[in-house]
Amino acid sequence: MTEGTQRVSRLQADALWQSVDKHLLFYGREFTREIIAAASGATMRTIDGRSILDLSSGQMCATLGHNHPAVTEAMRRAGETVLHLESTLLAPNVVHLAEELSRLLPPSLSHMQFLSTGAESNEAAIKIAKLVTGGFEIVALGGSWHGSTAGAAAATYAHGRKGYGPTVPGTISIPSPNCFRCPIRHCRRRCDMTCLEVGLAQVDETSVGSLAALIAEPIQSAGGVIVPPEGYFQRVREFCDSRGMLLIFDEAQTGLARTGDMFAFEQTGVVPDILTLSKTLGAGLPLAAVVTSVDIAAVCRDRHFSHYTSHASDPLLAEVGLAVVRTLVAEELAARARTLGGYLKKGLRSLMRRHECIGDIRGRGLLLGVELVGDRTTRQPAHDVMQRVSLRCLRLGLNINRVGGPHAVWRIAPPLTIERPQIDHALQILDAALSEEPRCS
Repeated sequence: MTEGTQRVSRLQADALWQSVDKHLLFYGREFTREIIAAASGATMRTIDGRSILDLSSGQMCATLGHNHPAVTEAMRRAGETVLHLESTLLAPNVVHLAEELSRLLPPSLSHMQFLSTGAESNEAAIKIAKLVTGGFEIVALGGSWHGSTAGAAAATYAHGRKGYGPTVPGTISIPSPNCFRCPIRHCRRRCDMTCLEVGLAQVDETSVGSLAALIAEPIQSAGGVIVPPEGYFQRVREFCDSRGMLLIFDEAQTGLARTGDMFAFEQTGVVPDILTLSKTLGAGLPLAAVVTSVDIAAVCRDRHFSHYTSHASDPLLAEVGLAVVRTLVAEELAARARTLGGYLKKGLRSLMRRHECIGDIRGRGLLLGVELVGDRTTRQPAHDVMQRVSLRCLRLGLNINRVGGPHAVWRIAPPLTIERPQIDHALQILDAALSEEPRCS
């Protein structure tokens, strides 16, 4: 791009930002001051011709990479047949998506509904649990993220709870199983899951006797990429069964090959009663699912379960979902996530040896967390360092996502199709950006 063209593009970008200030509603974070003109794979291009490597997969959605050919071709096919139907009408691809998705799941998870977003699927899951059990109390983990709609937001503890008045009654929080920053003081050196036992005891103490479900991410993503200790969810399963509760796993961000298995719950040894999917299922388009058993589905039918939107079972999105599932299987992307995730984690650990501000590296597959600290002994979160280094990375051509609420955590989740040279380039940029930070050297 010539200097003159860059100048014109910058003027266009400035005009767009003026319009942003006039018309777009602030929704939680400032917009990143870049205008993206195009994206492909793990790379985005700005309006002025800069190339930015995306380690966020478009906020965890573009799991196959931006504008994957299988996705764009599926959109074309849908455009030539049918894009949308009234929600009681079905296109063949909706049925086929259910068939192919069920082949990836345990036999007990066979019945599903397709919706648009993770929040919608979690709303459906919570309503199913209340309808089936007759209870209304929902247990959720501190640091969880399940969505911004009423029921999902009430079970969300990562952030966004203040300023909106009362939440849906009956939500109970238990501590997050954060082994790096344990809420139980004596567990700092050895995890014995005391946080879980304390939390479950609190549930029994605070419940009014109407427990319906526990909802959890197998790995907390927006809460700081928190991987529970081995055996954690087996104990949760026992607790739910003993109290007549359903177990809901929210795999919006961990499902469909991201963590190295097709579903992260496979690593826990526990099968949920209800599974929710979104983000990765649509690979950049708004597609979600709530999946449950034949017995729970039968109760829902008998009790006239009602949960639908104008875009339930959309043919366009079903065609895309089919392309995503088939691509994940054909290209063995779960195994690829394990291999590349190990390679990426090794590179991050090398950076940790050189930069004192990196306190912890965790995660599975291509869902990794890097926690930044001011001091490795006190583990004080280094929010200012994260902010400065993230901005340096962006200037150097790397987009990296900041999560973790009170913690300073980078969530590193590139597309599953990222190449090793791109990982190497990302690590080089991170190293350069960290090297400019006095508190990291």
